[in-house]
Amino acid sequence: MANKIIISHVRTPELEIQSNEDHSRGVAARAVSFAETFGMGDLGRIMGLLHDKGKEQSEWQKYIQGATGYNKDYTYIKKGPNHSYVGAVIAQKQYPQIAPLIAQPIAGHHRGLYDYCVYIEETKCDVPQDVTIDEPIPYQLPKFSKLERFDLHHTVRMLFSCLVDADSLDTEAFMNPEQARLRGGHATMPELLRMMENHLQQLKTNAPNTEVNSIRNYVQEQCIKESQGNSGFYSLTVPTGGGKTLASVLWALHHAAKNHLQRIIIAIPYTSIIVQTAATLKRIFGEDNVLEHHSNINPEEIKDKMLRERLQLATENWDYPIIVTTNVQFFESLFSNKRSDCRKLHNIAKSVVILDEVQTLPLDFYRPIVDTLNTLQRVFGASVLFTTASQPILSGRIESTNPQASFDALSSVHEIIPDSAKLHDKLRRVELQFMDGARSYDDIAEELSKHQQVLCIVNTRRDAKELYDRLPKEGICLHLSRMMCPAHVAATIEYIKTALKLQKNQPLRVVATQLIEAGVDIDFPVVFRQEAGLDSILQAAGRCNREGKSELCTTYVFSLGKEHPLPSGFMTQTNNARLNMGQQHDWFAPEAMTCYFKQLHSRVDNFDSKQMQEMLYKQECEFEEAARQFHLIDDQTTSVIINWKESMDLYEQLLSQGPSYDLMKKLAHYSVNIRKRDFDKLQSMGAVEEPFENLYAITNPSFYKADTGLIIDNQWLEETYII
Repeated sequence: MANKIIISHVRTPELEIQSNEDHSRGVAARAVSFAETFGMGDLGRIMGLLHDKGKEQSEWQKYIQGATGYNKDYTYIKKGPNHSYVGAVIAQKQYPQIAPLIAQPIAGHHRGLYDYCVYIEETKCDVPQDVTIDEPIPYQLPKFSKLERFDLHHTVRMLFSCLVDADSLDTEAFMNPEQARLRGGHATMPELLRMMENHLQQLKTNAPNTEVNSIRNYVQEQCIKESQGNSGFYSLTVPTGGGKTLASVLWALHHAAKNHLQRIIIAIPYTSIIVQTAATLKRIFGEDNVLEHHSNINPEEIKDKMLRERLQLATENWDYPIIVTTNVQFFESLFSNKRSDCRKLHNIAKSVVILDEVQTLPLDFYRPIVDTLNTLQRVFGASVLFTTASQPILSGRIESTNPQASFDALSSVHEIIPDSAKLHDKLRRVELQFMDGARSYDDIAEELSKHQQVLCIVNTRRDAKELYDRLPKEGICLHLSRMMCPAHVAATIEYIKTALKLQKNQPLRVVATQLIEAGVDIDFPVVFRQEAGLDSILQAAGRCNREGKSELCTTYVFSLGKEHPLPSGFMTQTNNARLNMGQQHDWFAPEAMTCYFKQLHSRVDNFDSKQMQEMLYKQECEFEEAARQFHLIDDQTTSVIINWKESMDLYEQLLSQGPSYDLMKKLAHYSVNIRKRDFDKLQSMGAVEEPFENLYAITNPSFYKADTGLIIDNQWLEETYII
């Protein structure tokens, strides 16, 4: 070869080279620092030194020099020979004891983690003759008291995360040093704690001396007191209005400082809560310390270009003090096999994880999720805080209708607020009234019409549309469902909040689906809720008399059984669980919620519906298949861009410029997800355009109404189509 230096990267146009030795040592140093967090630094070093040994192949060296123009004697080829398997083969030969942990990450550090049978095929080859095999280096095995079956796949994935992040950062430092300099430089946990204490002091100085504020102060004091425990599982059960969000972060900051934890990760089920929570935290800690990571974030809203770039870089590996993200992003990354998804995982180790509205965790995946949390705490030193007004059962034995599906959950969860505090009594603002008998849409519309300001929450988009159509359109009458695009939903919610404050002398009636049920800070004097599980009913009640301005208001629970019974499946299961609880003296008491979840669990046939145990709870892990199966939301819908406000301007940009990350993020705010049968119906009408493969739009404005959103049944067009 023309050049004896083994090349790893070539920076163009300067044709500056990074040797494979320098790159491997740089990756090893970073991987050591990441893996040391959970006691596996030596394994990180070995992975870093071995991961690119395959680049020593003469054919790979010809490829890199030809592809970059470094050596004109070599012909350009688009893709070089596979190099990742080589380090894995060496690991198997030289480190047989730890090879099950490190060889898969090495083999998959570009392509992703393999299913075991594919991995075996990939590593059947011998080490190429032109690759130097160095002497093995000494290492220490990590010291664990006991590794459970469900720990292994996460341990492999964590080591994979350490390697791919170290590889990416070292490559970035050489290839794009200006970008690399944008990373880091954030506040420490003690600094963030001082910011929080200053903020709370200002709030207390300006706050009136009310019973609610007294309770919020008590909750904060309890959080400070209980934060000094060791790393473990904690719960914060606080009724609506008790200041749960700030109190949970206050606990997390004190707990992180005491236990030397490195960041706070807040996982939330609903984007509406994420946006509110992130906005609150950014006001306290500054945008440079809070990363908001979810699909609806619009980078263009961040005017500071450098900050925007820093935040976008941070979404790659979560190297930020506070991360606010979705349950989907958090848990699906923990079960992914992809390099891009797993890169952030090592930064969950030695962190505080706050799971907000924890009662929404899907029971189909309850066992793998609970086992994952167990691993994060025991093996990787994280602390987990469960926050909600409706605490589910997370410890002890989880009993199913199928004895084989029952499992042991967490050994213990420490509740921060003692039972003796009886916060559900002190913050009581609502009573539940269950309406007798099955009702029709007309019946409920008539009941709603009797109230000047009323919110009605139903279970389906169809129910919302049917009830809205029957309401008198006097005053302000609004519909809210996911047939409206996210931008339309957000604008409508803001309009409702304003109307509640400023237009009290005219009717305000809102019919909504469950999207308004949790985390949306609105306050109606009367709420109606279609029958559902107890947790959903209490969430709806949290939108009633939220500010405690009246002594006691009512949330009415009704059935639409006369013409649209509950859909079969989980929705009916949750409602039946509530109905079979018997007569409870206090629906808001924690004991009622425990009783409800026991009833619900007894109706669940399987807490691991996709069989994660079969794929992952063994040495021969099927990483790729498990990643394909693990989706918290079984989304059988298709996203379509609709015609509302500025969406068509963005659509014209799409047609002229083609799809881009930023543009698609913006268009997501003007898209609606619809079921296959509805999508097929719209296609048959000729309403759907497909400007690019698997990218759909409905540009005809007659298919989108300003009050109810996307119309599936467009009568005028149907008649035209028939003619």
